[in-house]
Amino acid sequence: MLVLSRKEGEKLVIGDNVVITVNRIAGNRVAIGIEAPREVAIVRGELAPQVSKSEKAEGGTPSAVASMLERGIAVAGQMDRC
Repeated sequence: MLVLSRKEGEKLVIGDNVVITVNRIAGNRVAIGIEAPREVAIVRGELAPQVSKSEKAEGGTPSAVASMLERGIAVAGQMDRC
């Protein structure tokens, strides 16, 4: 795992098309903004479904995202971005 320190307003760039910005820091909470293509699923870790080994071998993510949408869980790639 890579661990980086960032100050409010600073950004991280992942690959060619994902940008993470530290929007606000208040106490022990950090608000971040994520800019990514719509096809990139962005989900909080505690909401991410467990993907079985067979699903991973087949790519897993599309069915996992579809399952989350069916359950009403917001997926960043599927909702309006600010």
